[in-house]
Amino acid sequence: MAFKSYKVSRRKYASVGELAPLAIRLMGLSSGLNEHKIYKAWDKVSNASNYTVNKYYRNGVLYCTLSSSVVRSALFRKKDLLVDLINSELVRDQMFNQKDKKVGLVKTLILK
Repeated sequence: MAFKSYKVSRRKYASVGELAPLAIRLMGLSSGLNEHKIYKAWDKVSNASNYTVNKYYRNGVLYCTLSSSVVRSALFRKKDLLVDLINSELVRDQMFNQKDKKVGLVKTLILK
């Protein structure tokens, strides 16, 4: 695995909080971490983690399969609000890389 070189001057001090996102980007892990952050944001915002059977993200679309039709219809009515809440949760997270080309913010939510 080839790493991009990043030069840190010896006189400049950096905290772990500043270096962790940089290391994740340099190792190419930001897409997987972003996807995980999207799933965690769904669980937090929707309060339907107990009913969520499967979650899948692709090209700005979050697909969620729910085991309860009652929960699905209740969430369907607030679909646009859920997308906004998920994105605001992601933007507040410092480890979420918004500039990642593969996995970015959620544009659409599909409930199955």
